[in-house]
Amino acid sequence: MSERILEPGSTLGVLGGGQLGAMFATAAHRMGYRVAVWDPDADAPAHRIATHSFATPFSDLGVRDQFACTVDAVTLEWENVPAELCEWLEARCPMRPSGAVLGILQDRIEQKQYLSSRHLSVPAFAIVQSAPQLISAVDLLGLPAVCKTAKSGYDGKGQWLLREPSDVREIEQILETAKSGHRWILEQFIEYVRELSVLVVRSEGGACCVYPVVENRHELGILRETRVPASIPRDVAEKATELSRQAVTALQGVGVFCVELFQDRDGSLLINEIAPRPHNSGHYTLDVCTVSQFEQQVRVTCGLPLGETRLLSPAIMVNLIGEEVRSVTSREGAYALHSTAGAVLHLYGKRMIRPGRKMGHVTFTAPEALTAEELAHRFMKRVRRPA
Repeated sequence: MSERILEPGSTLGVLGGGQLGAMFATAAHRMGYRVAVWDPDADAPAHRIATHSFATPFSDLGVRDQFACTVDAVTLEWENVPAELCEWLEARCPMRPSGAVLGILQDRIEQKQYLSSRHLSVPAFAIVQSAPQLISAVDLLGLPAVCKTAKSGYDGKGQWLLREPSDVREIEQILETAKSGHRWILEQFIEYVRELSVLVVRSEGGACCVYPVVENRHELGILRETRVPASIPRDVAEKATELSRQAVTALQGVGVFCVELFQDRDGSLLINEIAPRPHNSGHYTLDVCTVSQFEQQVRVTCGLPLGETRLLSPAIMVNLIGEEVRSVTSREGAYALHSTAGAVLHLYGKRMIRPGRKMGHVTFTAPEALTAEELAHRFMKRVRRPA
């Protein structure tokens, strides 16, 4: 036993208090740990179940000192927290993942450069810092292509698909009015067969465990549903697993990571992005795995042995986005959902409903994948039925 173990009763800090932070806190409490949540949004769901709650900007130096004195180790649920804050904290207590790893992954350019320098397959890309550079990048990569902000942006925000020269001119105008120092990345558009993702958990000692490969479907840049296991041949699943493990190992990452992949038409696999935290596509682990991604996050943060990743049954996870949440909170909707065998509802406790906001999810489990798929699609048909 070479790693330092934090015993139950210790306080775990989490940067970010959204639904991922709340699920982490729930797992930590169940395992006997206290949780300190730091999120500038006082209404963030995790604050309501935290042992200690800090609701000030991450730039608040007084709270930074107070937070550091409160916690025995720190993790995160959002990759856009300041990397400098993480580096400062890890000089005082274990930080999972490290500020250095976060600094690489929260910048799409640095991430792509790092992975490609380790001979890990990524889409062809070019750095863009001005309108003229955008034209040069389009000449190099051709159309269609995807332009993304180097930092921030999620659920399709800060991303533009360029199919025609008119799309390029539109983005040129955005770049011309942007503040100095902003960077973008232009990536070759991949005509993929499917989007896959793999959860990889890596300990401080280098031990790895990998969850089953899942298949994701997005709508308007937002994850709509996740199918586990992915409907792919065994050799493709093995390649996806190995590529994901190699990527996290190359980063020397410690924590829970989600490696998002494209399966190209020629069968090859390309890394799209890596998230240094539990992931929406891993929510199925709460209901159909022996150890969830959130318990793994607690384990790796505390230096405990990693848990097994055994899948207990096939499942499909469906996100509830915006007003869709009302379909399960009305009297009739709640009755219909809870009358469905194998359906498990998770509501995030967000008080404000906004278009595009993830309000909860439902996991449909069944002994056979086709049954889970039928249940999920029947549910979505009802959710989308005009009022």
